[in-house]
Amino acid sequence: MAGYLPTSPKPGKTRRWSLDEPPTLTSSSGAVDEESPSSVDLEVLTDPVSTDKCLKESQHCSCLVCKRKYSKRSDNTSQFVQYFGLRKSEVFCDVCEETKMKALKSCLVCQTSYCETLLEPHQKLHLNKHKLMDPVENIKDYICQKHERPLELFCRDDQMYVCVFCTDGDHKTHNTVHLEEESKKKKTRMMKTKKDVQQMIQDRIKKIQDIKHSAELRKKSTEQEKAASVELCTALMRSIERCQAELLEMMEEKQKAAEKQDEELIQELQQVQQELKMRNTELEHLLHTEDHLHLLQIDPSLCSPPHTRKWPEISMNTDVNVETLRRALTQLQETLDEKLNESDSYALISLSVDVTLDPDTAHQYLILSDDGKQVRRGDIKQKLPNNPERFDHYPGVLGKEGFSSGRFYFEVQVKGKTVWNLGVARESINRKGLITMCPQKGFWTVALRNGNEYWACAGPSVSLSLRAKPQKVGVFVDYEEGLVSFYDVESRSHICSFTGQSFTENLYLYFCLFSKGDKDQNSPPVIISPRNSKE
Repeated sequence: MAGYLPTSPKPGKTRRWSLDEPPTLTSSSGAVDEESPSSVDLEVLTDPVSTDKCLKESQHCSCLVCKRKYSKRSDNTSQFVQYFGLRKSEVFCDVCEETKMKALKSCLVCQTSYCETLLEPHQKLHLNKHKLMDPVENIKDYICQKHERPLELFCRDDQMYVCVFCTDGDHKTHNTVHLEEESKKKKTRMMKTKKDVQQMIQDRIKKIQDIKHSAELRKKSTEQEKAASVELCTALMRSIERCQAELLEMMEEKQKAAEKQDEELIQELQQVQQELKMRNTELEHLLHTEDHLHLLQIDPSLCSPPHTRKWPEISMNTDVNVETLRRALTQLQETLDEKLNESDSYALISLSVDVTLDPDTAHQYLILSDDGKQVRRGDIKQKLPNNPERFDHYPGVLGKEGFSSGRFYFEVQVKGKTVWNLGVARESINRKGLITMCPQKGFWTVALRNGNEYWACAGPSVSLSLRAKPQKVGVFVDYEEGLVSFYDVESRSHICSFTGQSFTENLYLYFCLFSKGDKDQNSPPVIISPRNSKE
């Protein structure tokens, strides 16, 4: 009872005290109340060594938060304990005449505290009818100042403590109960509050752990990406250097071939030039001869120009062969594309996460493997509890692991399947009855229908034109960027992406295996690929 009564009411006036509102330690502006001890003041009571040390070095000590100064340790303790009504100082017997003994009980009727020796005769005298309580110094605080009777009742209408006589006066028509009953009620509320506070603490501990875990994953992912970038740049530089060397070698060979051709042409021209000079000299001599008989007897071919190639029509190749250069550049581009594809694949693989299927969410027609990595559709409906998490209309299933931040990637083998939906879904999706699979309803998926029709379930669905039929589909999610992308793993090609999304909940892997299609073709299971790592 003492723990719920007010302290030091003003004479002549009954103090009001709310059981639902604890004392306020801070003002509305958030500043610490100058009349109230702060949370650090509390540490002075629980760890007196630090206070003693402070008092040894200075005549005053102050709270580190509220800066309130105390001249004595006893002053601080007394003020704090008195403020919260938790005074634990010793109470002495009011009846002992010589050596005061420690009081055992305080009588609310007599308003007197008794030691163990004097309490027994007091009880015999009053036939154990007086109401006793744990000894308190301020016994008058527990007595009605108007009727001089113990404050045994609580008025719920006025939120104040009253005595039995008060219920015949000002509180006659009010709702009054015994302190024990009101105390029990408040303890129940406090117990609930305690549980709520403990849950809040646990939630925050878990959130801190989640943040730290995400930070570790992000750091690891960054280190992997940095290593992948260095490896990529090194590979690209080597490829460029190799292609450059091959191109230069090709151009050098072309130059040498051209120079050799030029030398041969020059030699041939020089030889022809010599022959022409000799012909010219011979003709010059014949033109001045008077030996007509000899002139008529010479070879008639001498009167015609010698037969040679048409040199003016021969062009000199001074440029590098364009087609050769184009082929070299094409080869270089193909090499770069290959390296970039390898880089994208490595970047995604470095973000791979280990996901498994949650049997509590699986539709009754779906059969999961023991390791949670495979799922297929059965012909018989299994007897499973219809819990809130389970899909009951469409044969869907979610992953166990949820993701609320960062980037992650996983791969799913769909080889041999003719009908499926694959992607991610948020935690609060509808799992009962008809479901619309679109981002507005919390689904980000691609779908296969009739064996060769691919759709992006964007609400409305968008037809996808794919060069090859994906045998394994990769799913990449960037939570903060609001991005969900799908890839054909084997051909290293992009299928489609959902961009500009807003994620506020955990995201889970999602499958749906419809019953349409050929059963023999649709019998293979869907398999989650194991987490990959680049060796």
